[in-house]
Amino acid sequence: MRDAKQANTRVVVRLGVTAVLMFGFGFALVPLYEVFCDITGLNGKNFGRGDVAALEVDRSRTVKVQFVSTNPETMPWEFKPVERSMRIFPGETHQTAYFAANPTSQWMVAQAVPSVTPAEAAQYLTKINCFCFDRQPLDAGASQEMPMVFVVSPELPAHISTITVSYALYDITASEPVALQDKTKTGSQLL
Repeated sequence: MRDAKQANTRVVVRLGVTAVLMFGFGFALVPLYEVFCDITGLNGKNFGRGDVAALEVDRSRTVKVQFVSTNPETMPWEFKPVERSMRIFPGETHQTAYFAANPTSQWMVAQAVPSVTPAEAAQYLTKINCFCFDRQPLDAGASQEMPMVFVVSPELPAHISTITVSYALYDITASEPVALQDKTKTGSQLL
């Protein structure tokens, strides 16, 4: 009887440790996936950011750039591109914007997570300025246009004629320090 009790205790401890390890592994997957995507370009996450040297414009062809937005079910904001698509010459700098509105009765902060498809095109798209670089605070009932300035390299392979730039908008209000939340709610700008 005592051996059976010890065996049961060992099984319960092993199951508990396994459950804790699985839970920890689940949390570790997100940053590991981000690193993997940055390295490999998977999911269109390996794209340039910041200033670019002046590029020679390739006027021999145009590329269609489509803009898409998605909100998880937990994000109540209205979020959409101002322009659904545009035709561009590779090498030219272009500006567009996304529209966001906070219909709730509470101040909120959002973060946009970008993705580019096809994944091969991601390395040829450079965002010079993008709302996705920063958190986006928005007062209750407020709305704003959030700019994005980008350039597609003239080195984009000829077989790529359409690039889709997609953003998912997430509520990160809970991760904001309480002091910043209170400061912003009283009328000061967070960013």
